Amino acid sequence: MSAVAELRVTLEGAERAVAAGTTAGELIDSPKAVAARVNGELRDLAAALAEGDVVEPVDIASADGRGIVRHSTAHVMAQAVQELFPHAKLGIGPPVENGFYYDFDTDAPFTPDDLKRIEKRMREIVKQGQRFSRRVVSDDEARAELAAEPYKLELIGLKGGASADDGSSVEVGSGELTIYDNLDPKTGDLCWKDLCRGPHVPTTRNIPAFKLMRTGGAYWRGSEKNPQLQRIYGTAWESRERQDEYLTMLEEAEKRDHRKLGAELDLFSFPPEIGGGLAVWHPKGALVRRIMEEYSRKRHEESGYEFVVTPHIAKSTLFETSGHLGWYADGMYPPMELEGAAYYPKPMNCPFHIMIYKARGKSYRELPLRMFELGTVYRFEKSGVLHGMTRARGFTQDDSHIFCTPEQLVEELSSLLNFVIGLLRDFGLTEFEAELATRPEKFVGEPAEWDEATEALRIALEQSGLPYVVAEGEGAFYAPKIDVHIKDAIGRRWQLSTLQVDLQLPVRFDIEYQAADGSRRRPYMIHRALFGSVERFFAILLEHYAGALPAWLAPVQVVGIPIADTHAPYLEDVAKRLRERGIRMDVDTADDRMQKKIRNAQRAKIPFMLLAGDDDVAQGAVSFRYRSGEQKNGVPVESAIAEIVDAVERRLQVVGGSQS
Repeated sequence: MSAVAELRVTLEGAERAVAAGTTAGELIDSPKAVAARVNGELRDLAAALAEGDVVEPVDIASADGRGIVRHSTAHVMAQAVQELFPHAKLGIGPPVENGFYYDFDTDAPFTPDDLKRIEKRMREIVKQGQRFSRRVVSDDEARAELAAEPYKLELIGLKGGASADDGSSVEVGSGELTIYDNLDPKTGDLCWKDLCRGPHVPTTRNIPAFKLMRTGGAYWRGSEKNPQLQRIYGTAWESRERQDEYLTMLEEAEKRDHRKLGAELDLFSFPPEIGGGLAVWHPKGALVRRIMEEYSRKRHEESGYEFVVTPHIAKSTLFETSGHLGWYADGMYPPMELEGAAYYPKPMNCPFHIMIYKARGKSYRELPLRMFELGTVYRFEKSGVLHGMTRARGFTQDDSHIFCTPEQLVEELSSLLNFVIGLLRDFGLTEFEAELATRPEKFVGEPAEWDEATEALRIALEQSGLPYVVAEGEGAFYAPKIDVHIKDAIGRRWQLSTLQVDLQLPVRFDIEYQAADGSRRRPYMIHRALFGSVERFFAILLEHYAGALPAWLAPVQVVGIPIADTHAPYLEDVAKRLRERGIRMDVDTADDRMQKKIRNAQRAKIPFMLLAGDDDVAQGAVSFRYRSGEQKNGVPVESAIAEIVDAVERRLQVVGGSQS
């Protein structure tokens, strides 16, 4: 028997005996691990293990691993800032999706040259290999050590309740306070310190790749009543190759930005005279929108939905009953006082659909009742978060509310999910995944009801075959839900459709139906937004296709380009025949040369070009050109018409002579 005390711990399912004092890093002994999950909690690799601990390595390329690398990089950036700008005061510096940020109170905004200096100093700190060292401190000790940091002192006072403007939690846990010291690897001297709950990578050398991206302003703790700080954004990755992929994707995303494409293709604009976040649709954009909505209407009709129309405003009493004034008042437009009553622009359509349900008594024979509306809603988003069509203040939701009996819930959700995926596929989206968001710690209603609704959502996901993950505790406080995500052409993930089993609104509005035995029962209510909003879905499609919309959605599907003015009547006749088949064709009769007309059509991302000269007219043919630049000469007009009509009717994306 060894004289050295032993501990029994479990690593990746296998029990092991280790010496007392062994750290998580010593047990894992992997160059890819940057932290450990001990008994389900993320810990530093330097954390000492205890009897019975269950340990899992956190790989640098995992979601948790990237988050820890990014959090550590944020600290390195803050250290560099305070070394270069000694008067800068620290805000918070959390990891976020694809990167990190840190907020600073400074005398002046950071300049591009400042960012270069900061990044250079960061690389020196990373190369130095400073060690992240965690220590627990009391509240008084933390206040004494951070007396020069007013924002950190405020966080110590909060100790566990605040959140940043983007939802990231502040760096103070609800329990013990911890400070992380950055120590010189040779001398052990203190280089820098910060109040933080961690964990962090072992040393700064464990940060393989990073880059500072941009600066911006941000109110402290997201409130306009607080000071505005200077925020520096950066990105960090598990390898230089992975970071290069991300930066390349960003370059491509910039080219695809729907705001840029919307202006270039004359689709929509945001006039400042109307107000931020409120778009006007130009003729071509409005045409695409109408096509999208009409196709959606057709599919809904085929699936048994009934169309409804509701007002844009309502009395405050409606939103008091629904709870929106209690839950979402800060995000609503202010009321209008009319005839002694307060009227609000509607933030959601659901209370109006309940009013339709309540207009007369319902029998179980009428259920499920599926209502559908393209209903415009208004939410007063902060100006700092507005982003074209993807984050607006006025937008139209393709909103459905389904009322069904408890016995119908599983089947209704399953068919509904299949309907959602089918319609998204029709718009050319092919990569899907879902999240099942379950009951949070704070919720309303009965646990048994939550369990029933959550199980119904799970069964629907299983039957759909859709890959999904369970987001424990991420449901709204009033309902569990399924969120459907898509990946676009450059790999970005977008949250689109939501299916939510509402356990509260039927109670709040006291809606019922008469069951087969004559009793009065409460229906289940399913919320479903398929596109999310027409505006946001349009923006996602525009970026997914880089503006080159599939032929069936393109505002102009075909342009005729005469070689000389004398060939224009011939192409006008072709256009007439195509229009009779429902195809949108223009003939370019401008004074420009043919090559310029071709370039104009390509810039406008028109799917097809039909060119005609003397030989084409004589043969009853056209030169058939695709927006990719590929061209087929001497194509009989009937063949050209047939190919175009087929591509449009089958909703194909045409690239050169191939169709997908």
